[in-house]
Amino acid sequence: EEFHISHLRKAPSMSLSGGERRRLEIARALATRPAYMLLDEPFAGIDPIAVADIQQLVRHLTARGIGVLITDHNVRETLGLIDRAYIIHAGQVLTHGRADEVVANPDVRRLYLGEGFTL
Repeated sequence: EEFHISHLRKAPSMSLSGGERRRLEIARALATRPAYMLLDEPFAGIDPIAVADIQQLVRHLTARGIGVLITDHNVRETLGLIDRAYIIHAGQVLTHGRADEVVANPDVRRLYLGEGFTL
């Protein structure tokens, strides 16, 4: 109910959309009552509506007191959601901080975002 996937209960997994699969993955992980969740590329391969759904779901998780660690290359979608970011380059933490601090970092702009990037 909470994830709007109950109607998919008997659907073959191959028939699920990317967004439905992401919601199902998160719901399954919640069955273990985690204190923290790692979401690996939650915005990869899904449409903009599903991205917004997953973002709302992550906000719901954090409101429930569940810590969420996201690894994703979709920078705009991720930085618009998080409290704190860590940028990894060559196996080292290049910088960390709030989204606006990370975006303002000259090395991050040079290596990842480009000079024209805005949130």
